[in-house]
Amino acid sequence: MISPAELDHLMHRAWPGLSNVPIDGWIARLGGGITQRANSVLPIESPRDLKVALEQVETLYREHGLVPTFQISPATQPANLDDLLAARGYESRSPTLVLVAGVDAVLRTLLPTPLNVMIADNPDEEWVDLWWSVDGRGGYQAQDIAHRILSQCPALYASIRDSMDIVATGRLALFDGWGGIYCMAVRENVRRRGYAQAVLRALLKEAVARQVGHVWLQVVENNHGARALYERAGFAPASRYHYRAQQ
Repeated sequence: MISPAELDHLMHRAWPGLSNVPIDGWIARLGGGITQRANSVLPIESPRDLKVALEQVETLYREHGLVPTFQISPATQPANLDDLLAARGYESRSPTLVLVAGVDAVLRTLLPTPLNVMIADNPDEEWVDLWWSVDGRGGYQAQDIAHRILSQCPALYASIRDSMDIVATGRLALFDGWGGIYCMAVRENVRRRGYAQAVLRALLKEAVARQVGHVWLQVVENNHGARALYERAGFAPASRYHYRAQQ
């Protein structure tokens, strides 16, 4: 079983900041305020001077107009950082589970489909437009930042078109025999037609061809419907995280 620390590294590589600033064993990610992950600290090692490191983080984020935020997981260092941040007035946000599965096991649960799914190595403007219209927050400038964040790492981009436009998207980040599932989006007026399953199946079939054996995904802890769906597909919890943001 993969460790929480290994998953933290994979998820960071799959969704980094636009800039990633080292602070005494931590990685302070800066992404123009777009998505919590790309604008939070990944505390992977204990700083030599915790007080100084916290002050440096808070100064850096304020200088960039961002709320100082930390991503907290079972691998966080120091291990009591969550309690220290809570005492400092940081608020807990977005508790999330990280689920993992073998690619072959998931594929056995997904039925073949006649839908034509296109796979690309990079997201074009149409792909980003559809994903952002379903899952994004903010206008064109925010969408452009999100596009730049996505494009920083190797990944596969799946899409389905109707007669005119892209109606469904998915992304599979690729690292070290692992794949991370992101950006699953279906246009509202064509949901419940099997598009998401077709996108996922196409991404995983391509993953097999690229010798990817396992995948991870993130699901909000209280989204019980999605959790049940993924568990039926063969996913099991392997880690968790939440954010601590300065109030």
